[in-house]
Amino acid sequence: MARIFDVVEYPNEMSDEIVHRFPEEGIGDYRIGSQVIVRESQSAVFFRDGNALDVFKPGRHTIATANIPMLIDWIGKAFNDRTPFPAEVYFVSRKEFANKKWGTPQPIIVRNPGMGLGVALLQGFGTYSFQVKDPQQFVTQIVGAQGAYRTSDIEERLRTMLLSKLQDVLGETGAKNSVPEMIGLTEEIGAAVRAKSKEDFEAIGLTLKTFYVGNLKPSDKSAQELRDMGMLDMATYTQLQAADSMRDAANNQSGGAGLTAGIGAGMGIGNLMGQALQGGMQNTGAGGAAAGAKMPDIMTPAEAAQFMKVGEDDILEAIKDGSLKAKKVGKAFRISKDNLEAFMNS
Repeated sequence: MARIFDVVEYPNEMSDEIVHRFPEEGIGDYRIGSQVIVRESQSAVFFRDGNALDVFKPGRHTIATANIPMLIDWIGKAFNDRTPFPAEVYFVSRKEFANKKWGTPQPIIVRNPGMGLGVALLQGFGTYSFQVKDPQQFVTQIVGAQGAYRTSDIEERLRTMLLSKLQDVLGETGAKNSVPEMIGLTEEIGAAVRAKSKEDFEAIGLTLKTFYVGNLKPSDKSAQELRDMGMLDMATYTQLQAADSMRDAANNQSGGAGLTAGIGAGMGIGNLMGQALQGGMQNTGAGGAAAGAKMPDIMTPAEAAQFMKVGEDDILEAIKDGSLKAKKVGKAFRISKDNLEAFMNS
């Protein structure tokens, strides 16, 4: 037999819970006259048959047709005031969920005119906080019938929203400021992200309370990684590889790859990158391959395909059937200049 609830409350601090359904499973049986106790940091959304009938603020509330007018539509004259009826109560935390982390999983490309390649790769991280603004909207649109809904259930969605707005803001800021200047505008960038995110958060019943940029810095992507991202033509890539090698030799003890493309400021290779870019622009045809560029001693399948003017899949197929000799390093293939020339002349 179903339990009949006369007092409904959730005396929990809800440190990481945004919503808690009562009962967690099934449907509760309530009487007209049952008490709902809502804590100071909570709101409670009253549901029956999947419909939100009312939102209770902090305090003690009596379930009656007087304070939930829509109940009279559900309880007809055939039922007396003491008859149990099925319903659910969703307790919603109204506190601010603070110190949530965000970070850029991939660097964000921004314009950087007059320096290096004219673009930069930026990475950043920081914190944000949010709060439920409209409990009924949040429960109906996001939570559904879950027994408990925690911050971890929505953090990935919120981070995706925020990073999308951050990318927009960095693009707009980069159109007016150099990268070194942008790095000094973290407070302004954070405020702009909050403003851009306001409507998206309110659309799901939330409000973005804070968004802080803890650090904004050039990416540590190497020339090879930039090449794999399709940011460099072959001529520029070849020169940046040389710059990478020189830098790594000079910083042998520290190891790791610094930013060889991007802002190029203060690293001693800005002129080299600018010359490489100019050379690439002069030598690159409409198809994107470097016309007349010198063939490097070692190439990736993609680079070999550019010289052959074929698709990368064609090169990989030739490696697979043995007609083109290549060396496998880890999961990647490397092709020597001699082997490619031998293949081209065969």
